[in-house]
Amino acid sequence: MQTSNADWITTKELAEIKGISERAVRKAISNNKYVIRKCSKSYEILVTSLEENVREKITASKENLPQVTNNSYIVPEMQKKLALAKYDLIKKWDEFRKDKKNKTIAGKDFLEAYNHNCICEELFNVVGKVAIGTIYEWHKKLRTYNDDWHCLINNYTFGEKTRKTLMKPEEEAEFLKNLLHPNQLNIGKAIKLTKLALTQRGFKNLCCDLTYRRFANNYKNEHYNTWVEAREGNKALHDKVLPYITRDISKLEVGDVLIGDGHRLSFFVKHPYTGKPIRPMMVAYQDWKSGGFVGFEIMLEENTQCIASALRNAIINLGKVPKFVYQDNGKAFKAKYFIENGLSGLFTNLGIQPVYAKPYNAKAKPIERLFRELQDSCEVLLPSYTGTSIIKKPAQLKRNEKLHKSLYKVNVPTLEQVINFIGNWVQKYHYEQPCPHIAGETIGKVLESGKGEGVNIETLDDLMMVREIKKIYRNGILFLKNNYYDEALFGYKKEVIIKYSLFNLSSIKVYKLNGEFICEAKRIEPIHPLANYLGEVKDIEELKQKTRIKKKLEKQTEQEYINQIKRNQVHTPLLTMDLIEKQEEDEINNFTLAIKEEIQADDFNGCFNTRFEKYEYLMKQDKLTKKEQEWILEYKSTSEYEQIYGDDNKEVFNA
Repeated sequence: MQTSNADWITTKELAEIKGISERAVRKAISNNKYVIRKCSKSYEILVTSLEENVREKITASKENLPQVTNNSYIVPEMQKKLALAKYDLIKKWDEFRKDKKNKTIAGKDFLEAYNHNCICEELFNVVGKVAIGTIYEWHKKLRTYNDDWHCLINNYTFGEKTRKTLMKPEEEAEFLKNLLHPNQLNIGKAIKLTKLALTQRGFKNLCCDLTYRRFANNYKNEHYNTWVEAREGNKALHDKVLPYITRDISKLEVGDVLIGDGHRLSFFVKHPYTGKPIRPMMVAYQDWKSGGFVGFEIMLEENTQCIASALRNAIINLGKVPKFVYQDNGKAFKAKYFIENGLSGLFTNLGIQPVYAKPYNAKAKPIERLFRELQDSCEVLLPSYTGTSIIKKPAQLKRNEKLHKSLYKVNVPTLEQVINFIGNWVQKYHYEQPCPHIAGETIGKVLESGKGEGVNIETLDDLMMVREIKKIYRNGILFLKNNYYDEALFGYKKEVIIKYSLFNLSSIKVYKLNGEFICEAKRIEPIHPLANYLGEVKDIEELKQKTRIKKKLEKQTEQEYINQIKRNQVHTPLLTMDLIEKQEEDEINNFTLAIKEEIQADDFNGCFNTRFEKYEYLMKQDKLTKKEQEWILEYKSTSEYEQIYGDDNKEVFNA
């Protein structure tokens, strides 16, 4: 018949109950007075073999023992799991040494094998290493509490103490006033300032610093939202505390949505005009489905032209026009070139719906993570890398780093070299990375599977030409701080429609409001202020050409006015104060023919704008007159011919 641990009592416990020495109990055992069993270095006595009065005392003492009761606080499941694992370990330890002759050595052998994770691996993963003294302590607890595993739960309150504090309400109020301040005082300084303020107000017997610090940590953990809002503000509350929204990218297709943003590159390039090092700006568009770059442009600053060029490259690479563009809320991205409705607006022309991110909400734009990958794996490879911050600045750019400056000389690349380098990085590295939204596929494969049939580049460029209504001034049309002029605009004062492309701003197309084409106006370039004295031959000829055009338009206006007067004399002779009642029809016809001949004679453009234009025109003719041949010989002897054509372009003229 098996007995429980509650049916046995140690020699020490029996000696205390009977009021005798432990030696007297051992002597009674040697006289076979009680039923015993060997336990470690001592003996245990069966309670039923004791005297009746002794058994009654033992029963009374057990009734007075503290009972294992359910605590008012909630015990975590991990603690319950740990207590059950301890209970199982004690049972296995007892079972292992049960039939052993030397139970002490057997118990040590079991514990050594257990601590080396040779046996009871599951229990070892939960409980960990255990000392022999701890095993005996747990064994005694189980024997005392009648084999109830709850006694093995750690005697913790598991967070219950966090609700209690010895601090007075005045201390809490003053301490929280310092903690919940936007200047973000650290806890140590807040404690000192709180005690100083309370002492000046007459408070005594304040709590120790550790109590204040414990209160601060507990308040932060239990009221983290208030802590962040008070100390760091609303943006930190959104970034650190408030729950975020998870997007399901599987519902999108490749090319449905492009994400655009600008990024200041962390390396120098040569300025294309001055040659000085400058950090360029990159505008890129990312396909949301595949997560890859589909188009980018690098310029000195983020402007409308840079954004339009990046979008154009993205459309050409995708082979189709996206449905939506999700991009930054910046000034350049919201320029009227893109979003203005009616006669202008690039997105309207292309059929794209723009969506703008909220300001100061970078986490909503996945392209920011892509820019971080560009920094870590591409920008750092360039010799002119500057680092993303002062801390990450390369050693050769820091002060007094003579060795590094001599070993790593900064080689600043050109803008074209950087564009080619990043293009190779996108093709050979970026597209080979795993797709973040489709497991087992690379970015390049996902992007390739969703590309369109292609776009007509000429049609795309025409669609990207934006329309605006402009007025015509003396010097033509004022657009982007430049004047655009053509002779067809002379004298026309109505509003016109212009069409322009940011990829070629050397000219604009001009239309009437009804859509009729007028001309293609070219940009007017300023001339040398002293072209006749300090300018080159081209400057002089340009000045002469503009002067001729001005005089031609002046003469044209005068002639139109004269013709108008003559027409009025024909049809309304009374206005001329000639009291001729009638003119013959033949005289009228002869007078009209004379006007036409005079106009044709004035319109004849026998002279060219420049002398070298006339020379090039004559050289293309098959037959020349003697006068024209003499003019060519005379022109070849001038300094203008030498400066423009040089010795390499001399030709032998065959008369």
